Parts: sequence; structure tokens; C-alpha cells
Amino acid sequence: MKLILIVMLGVLAAAYVAVLVMCVRRGRRAAPAELGADRPWQPTRLQALIGFVTNFFDTLGIGNFAPTTAWFRHAKLVPDELIPGTMNVGHTLPVMLMAFLYIESVDVEAVTLVSMIASAVVGAWLGAGVVARLPKKRIQLGMGGALLVAASLMAAFQIGLKPEGAQALGLDLQLLIPGCLLIGMLGALMTIGVGLYAPCMILVSLLGMNPAAAFPIMMGACAFLMPVAGTRFLLAGKQHLPAALGLTLGGLPAVLVAALIVKSLPLYALKWLVVVVVLITAVQMLRTALSVGPGPASASAHGVTADPRPGSSSRPR
Repeated sequence: MKLILIVMLGVLAAAYVAVLVMCVRRGRRAAPAELGADRPWQPTRLQALIGFVTNFFDTLGIGNFAPTTAWFRHAKLVPDELIPGTMNVGHTLPVMLMAFLYIESVDVEAVTLVSMIASAVVGAWLGAGVVARLPKKRIQLGMGGALLVAASLMAAFQIGLKPEGAQALGLDLQLLIPGCLLIGMLGALMTIGVGLYAPCMILVSLLGMNPAAAFPIMMGACAFLMPVAGTRFLLAGKQHLPAALGLTLGGLPAVLVAALIVKSLPLYALKWLVVVVVLITAVQMLRTALSVGPGPASASAHGVTADPRPGSSSRPR
């Protein structure tokens, strides 16, 4: 099973890199005009730093979607409507690298593991297609709600409010079917910004599995669903390509440093800080969505319009 997962991950990673390179060459982007027409894909140092910091702490146990959303929004680096696609595109390769490094932790029963991973991938594919077509206001509402959920789950885990679960490492058919349906929904929600680890731990615990089984299921699901969702966002042009590349270029070395050198840190106080920042961002996102009337989904703080049609490019206003 481990060998099969490694081979499949390698093939999927190569395919995703090919799509990413193709989209860079064809100019399917939403890039700030000040970067210039000759290199509209080039990330800034700040974007790479965000990738390093968020993926470093994600490897050590803090999710990367909620902190990335907060940082992007407070620094005004990415328009709200492009944040989900940017995170799914940019965090994909670092998460796949994490899966390669932690593949030894796969000790879940094979049928359960593969079924739940496949269900999450299908959910992510369908969810990415929906999110890529949503107008800006609905994306803001969705991300605001997602951040509230993320902050609530992080706070619950901090104070120990989570189901204990049992010791099973697999599910029988009666529980496997609803488990697959539910993790498919979580895979779809991940495309709008809901991290998978905490909901996955709660789900497997409620299904009677050992909570430790959540890690290989979550890591495997993310490693397979993120390139699928990222590809759909790339082909729809619903991402900020420089920021996404910054997340990738900063995130890959961060995963290696965290997994192979640092390995662990005391993160209790930092997690509470993340909860506070994420809550503030969620409130701001929801206030913005509820205080403006319906408008073009392509409005951007950078003065760039992202046309979601395949083959289109961003145009400065």
C-alpha cells in the first residue's frame, strides 16, 4: 500500500507540475500590473515568506489555510475572490511533499483509507468547480463562515473538547459509506478554505476509529485532492498566480526544515494567537460581504480583472 501511494503521488505531482508550467506559459493569471508584462508570474519576497511560515507551522501541526487567508487579507495581497484558488494552487506541492515524508504513518486499513481518499478527491473536484464560478460576495461569505468554523475547531482542540473515538483502524460497509459521503463533503469545503485535519479527526472519532487514523487519512486525502482542485482553479484562471507560486516556492523548503530538522515546537500559545487572528479576519470578511451590494465578481484591489474562461488572461483596468 505504501509503495502504491508513493507511486501514485509521484505521478500526480508530475502531472500537476506540468499543468502549472503550462498555465504560467499561457498567461492564465491574475497578476498585479506593477509586476510588469515580461514576468507577470514572479512572486514577491513577502509572498514566498508567507509560503514558508504557513507551511512550516502546518508541518508542525497548525493548519495553513486559515493563517494564509488572514495574512493575504490583512496585507491586501490577493483579492478575496481569488484567495481559495490561490491557496489550493500554492499549497499543493508542499502538502504533497509532507505526504511523501510522512508516508510511514499510514497504518489504516487499506479499503477504508483508499475509499475515503477517493471520496475526498471527488468532493474537491466538484467543490472547486462550484467555487470557481461563485461571485465575489458569495466567496467572501463562504470564506468568512469557513474561518469561523476553523477558529472554533482550533479553540475546541486547544481546550480538549473533541471526541475520544475508539481504537479501530478500519470501517465496515455500514459505516464506510456514510464516512465516504461525509469526507467527500469535507473535501468540497476545503476548496473554500476549511482545513481538513480537525474535521477529519472529529469524523473518524465519531465513526469509532482511533483518532490517530485521522492523520494518514487527512494527509493522503489532501495530497491527492489538492492537485485535483488546484488544477481546476488553474484551468479556470481563478487564482493569483504570483502569490500561489510564492506559497509553493516558500513552502517546499519550509516543509523540509520543519519535518527533518525542527520536528516539534511548543505551539500552545501560538495556536491561540492564530485563533484570535482568524476570528478577526472572519468577522472582517463577513462585514465586507454584507456591507456591499452585488457587483462584478472580478473586482480587485489590484485593479486587475480575472476572466474565468479558459485561455483568458488578466487585464489591467
